[in-house]
Amino acid sequence: MRKILVVGAGQSGLQLALGLQSQGYEVTLMSNRTADEIRTGRVMSTQCMFDTALQHERDLQLNFWESQAPRIEGLGVSVAAPGSFDPGPSQRAIDWVGTLDGYAQSVDQRVKMAGWMETFAQRGGQLVIHGAAVSDLDYFSRTYDLVLVSAGKGELVSMFGRDASRSPYTEPQRALAVAYVHGLGPRPEHPDFDAVRCNLVPGVGELFIMPTLTTSGRADILFWEGVPGGPLDVFNGVKDPAEHLSLTLELMERFTPWEYARATNVELTDAGGTLSGRYAPTVRNPIGRLPGGGLVLGVADVVVANDPITGQGSNSASKCAAAYLASIVEHGDKPFDEEWMQATFDRYWATAQHVTKWTNAMLGAPPEHVLNLIGAAGQLQPVADRFANGFNNPADFENFFYDPEKTGAYLASVAGATEA
Repeated sequence: MRKILVVGAGQSGLQLALGLQSQGYEVTLMSNRTADEIRTGRVMSTQCMFDTALQHERDLQLNFWESQAPRIEGLGVSVAAPGSFDPGPSQRAIDWVGTLDGYAQSVDQRVKMAGWMETFAQRGGQLVIHGAAVSDLDYFSRTYDLVLVSAGKGELVSMFGRDASRSPYTEPQRALAVAYVHGLGPRPEHPDFDAVRCNLVPGVGELFIMPTLTTSGRADILFWEGVPGGPLDVFNGVKDPAEHLSLTLELMERFTPWEYARATNVELTDAGGTLSGRYAPTVRNPIGRLPGGGLVLGVADVVVANDPITGQGSNSASKCAAAYLASIVEHGDKPFDEEWMQATFDRYWATAQHVTKWTNAMLGAPPEHVLNLIGAAGQLQPVADRFANGFNNPADFENFFYDPEKTGAYLASVAGATEA
């Protein structure tokens, strides 16, 4: 039986550990926190997982919360009208919602990671609660057939060098601020329709709102992405959760009053329901070299860390775990050497490259043809639907998003079909 060590107990590490366990591997999982510490700690992310990523969980029968989590049926885009911040629908220069072919869901990672970790232990996996250092991995690389690093922060990430050719940014492009709340009202135009809402405030940032399942049941996530140095970049150093929520709502009232109108009665889900920070989007070399000569393979956001503006973090983590699991199983008893590690990452990069390209494009000022595309989605429902489903399959954006000629031809074809 081959022995595999997974360091890091997030979406990708746990999904991969549980998948390997189901295939008969002897798996050790290393986490710096217990399940109870995760469950009672601070929120970790704004996960919204789309159909393909959810299917990877279903394939492993890990979709424990699917019947409880809200079903997100669509994705809406609103663009604030420039220079006007009076309440009312005239505030929105663009406003539409696309329907997803398969529903999305969000489960608070405190719920999921704690539950999966307990499942791993109950199924006989070896769970080690320890914050791993490079020196630990130096030892473990000699006692395990394969060491996978899925802990995306701290000392271990420094083993994986930045890939400058795939990393156009060296500084954070957004300041991030998250609040989990109860008491958010529905959008009045779609009161019975759960959707992710993407509110774009040109030159300022973005507000995302999504329904989720948290430790206390159904909730909603309010998530600001602010241009650094701009009016949304005010959360740095804010430690008090109540102050964090107050700031969130003040900014909503100023920049997205149509969303603030349904948020006047919200309250935080719990004392750990806020999060803020920033990081530079980075692609790293996938193979880490240890002082003793051993090799380790980076997983998910250790090697491909995108800004959350396109909501792909958990999706990418799930897809990475699925790709790595398939590569490991297919490899049989052959050694997990450097060539295999590179090929395994390349298999994941075939999917991840589309996420990175799209995310980096969304961080910049949109070119005219993209503005035309987003505007046309308000008049042409097939365009809105296709844009929404791009969140599930970002590779499709190659066909109609980046190139002005492809965008123009696509819009002309949809308009022609609609008129016909």
